[in-house]
Amino acid sequence: MNYSRFLTAVSAARKPSPIRILTELQQRSPPSLISLAGGAPNPNTFPFQSATIQVKNGEAVVFDETTMKRALQYSGSYGIPELVSWMKELQRSLHNPPTANYSAETGQMEMCVTTGSQEGLCKVFEMLVNPGDNVLLDAPTYSGTLAALQPLGCNIINVPSDQYGMIPEGLRDILSRWDPSDARKPGSNLPRVLYTIPNGGNPTGASMTTERKQQVYELARKYDLLIIEDDPYYFLQFQKPWAPTFLSMDVDGRIIRTDSFSKILSSGLRIGFVTGPKPLVDRVVLHIQASTMHTSTFTQLMVSQLLHAWGQKGFLNHIDGVVEFYRAQRNAMLSSANKWLTGLAEWHAPAAGMFLWIRLKGVADTQQLIMEKALEKEVLLVPGGVFTINSSDPCPYVRAAFSLSSPEQIDEAFKRLSALIKEAQ
Repeated sequence: MNYSRFLTAVSAARKPSPIRILTELQQRSPPSLISLAGGAPNPNTFPFQSATIQVKNGEAVVFDETTMKRALQYSGSYGIPELVSWMKELQRSLHNPPTANYSAETGQMEMCVTTGSQEGLCKVFEMLVNPGDNVLLDAPTYSGTLAALQPLGCNIINVPSDQYGMIPEGLRDILSRWDPSDARKPGSNLPRVLYTIPNGGNPTGASMTTERKQQVYELARKYDLLIIEDDPYYFLQFQKPWAPTFLSMDVDGRIIRTDSFSKILSSGLRIGFVTGPKPLVDRVVLHIQASTMHTSTFTQLMVSQLLHAWGQKGFLNHIDGVVEFYRAQRNAMLSSANKWLTGLAEWHAPAAGMFLWIRLKGVADTQQLIMEKALEKEVLLVPGGVFTINSSDPCPYVRAAFSLSSPEQIDEAFKRLSALIKEAQ
């Protein structure tokens, strides 16, 4: 693939940081190397000496003095090598990407660590989206995506979707405005980027079927699109086997995938990953070199030690426990919805994630209802308009999260919501 045609002028102009290159060279060098090159501070001057972090299974993550010095120091912009290699093996095991053994020029799978998947998304958008570009996504969608995309001055085209995610026929209809050969014409306004959350979409809870993913991927091949597969809820799928990913289908090297540990290990550690064709991941890393420089070495080492102690089997066992918790939470919310909201609202049971997307009957727009009246009833949900491309458009939906509240609190919240809807109708 010709990756250069997808890059913005800003991304194409990025050059490697000589200092960052030296940092990574030094980390791969033997201890006998004497380096006067780096501008790193001397860790002997830092006040922190060691740390022991207890894990719930009785094990511990231990930072002795040597490890602590490394944890508090600068590290490479791709991520610490042992964490990146562990994650590459996990990606191969879970997705078996066709690109794993490609050459770099033909889209070989590469990975980097980001400060949460949000950093990865922002940098991917900056790499690919010019002012005036047409960008495809299925709204309602994650408000953080809209917040990152809209200031770039692009034209966001909404692809129709339902409880099973993006509708391929709707995408086909939109793309039929162009000829596939337009992709090779300089100055063409044919979209080059498609964004979607394929599992447990935020806010809708929608999960795309395997058949739909295959059809969308074939359309991406036909029109030479890159697909941004934003999949923070991949590990929160309630049924096995887990759905095949776009990455697992990617014979061309046209998938850029973002993963997150926020929902399964910790949201505060800020650990995410970008997986995709090496020429594009390398560009993301150039941006990291010039901005955050790298994700916290401390949190990377902490997570890496845990994952190496667990192994893939231990990690997936942990995931099973997390999924079990959220499945029970979802079922409690569905039970309370049936009890209090039947006849007043409509919803679909989510197959993944942590959200229920609810359409209130007889309510044209939920913004005022939630921001004013709901607070009086002491119940809070997110009005659906914040997830739409034009947030001022009337929206009859609300998003309810089942992650934090107890089943008893969820039940009381829906009791209050039902009274609110009845008053508004």
